[in-house]
Amino acid sequence: MANSIAYIINDSEISAGTRGASLGPGALRVVDDNSKNFLFSRYPIHYVKTMNHLLDKPTEFQWGKRADGLATVYKNVAEVVSKQRKQNDFTLVIAGDHGSAGGTIAGLKMANPENRIGVLWVDAHGDLHTPYTTPTGNMHGMPLATALNEDNLESKINDPLPDTIKFWNEMKNTGQIAPKIQAEDLGFIGLRDLETPEVELMERKGIKNISVNELRSEGVRNILSRLDEKYAECDEIYLSFDVDSMDPDLTSHGTGTPVDHGISIEEAGIILRHFAGHPKVKCIEFVEINPCLDEKTNRMAEVAYGLIKEVIDVVERKA
Repeated sequence: MANSIAYIINDSEISAGTRGASLGPGALRVVDDNSKNFLFSRYPIHYVKTMNHLLDKPTEFQWGKRADGLATVYKNVAEVVSKQRKQNDFTLVIAGDHGSAGGTIAGLKMANPENRIGVLWVDAHGDLHTPYTTPTGNMHGMPLATALNEDNLESKINDPLPDTIKFWNEMKNTGQIAPKIQAEDLGFIGLRDLETPEVELMERKGIKNISVNELRSEGVRNILSRLDEKYAECDEIYLSFDVDSMDPDLTSHGTGTPVDHGISIEEAGIILRHFAGHPKVKCIEFVEINPCLDEKTNRMAEVAYGLIKEVIDVVERKA
């Protein structure tokens, strides 16, 4: 019997440092239309209500920019994800910036509170900052800290205002469950742009990154075997794929914070196909496509679309 699949589209971009990621999901629809695959007509699409209007005015939260709006987005994302996770075998989330992915994790946990959730974060960045450690205040660098219920006060460099902390705590407690994940169930592939507080947190918690060099020296297949072992005790797995995990020379600079020397499109495909076929993977999310920054017209969306199509093709074949 075919798997039931749901699409979730979340155009939120209030936590990035550069505008344009809200156009990423639409850029993918353009590629779909041009290809005549009609991938997005195969399954129902569920939309998340955003707070992008807050970008039209300044924010008062220096160390958690637009924390008020993002706390609302977390609730909105979590509600949609939770409902679709309960009703479907697999959920594909396509979001603007990465900041709301903490809401996705919250929704998965809310749907099955007893489940131990493994997270694989494929990204150039660790996204482990908090209002106490962020150098910029941009909250797309914080979603994993909310899932871990982590302030990282040991690496504190900022004194956020009480209102910022109020909304930060709301995000950490979305769904009245905190933490959503454990440090030992978090894995990274492709990190290569980390700040000191993130490195210190990873060292304290024993969180490992599989670097691009390690991926190549050990071989992608061997790495995937290692990750299967890592997540063996988890009840379900969520894979979050930031397009900036890939090398911009091979894709484009059509993402908010591109970093050189990333994984190849082929390596991304192997990783994504493997986990799309994994019986414990219930949700894969794609983020940070920004066509406004794409020097090759819509190349990043074209690359991401090819990967999304591979994921859906594999999920459809999954028993």
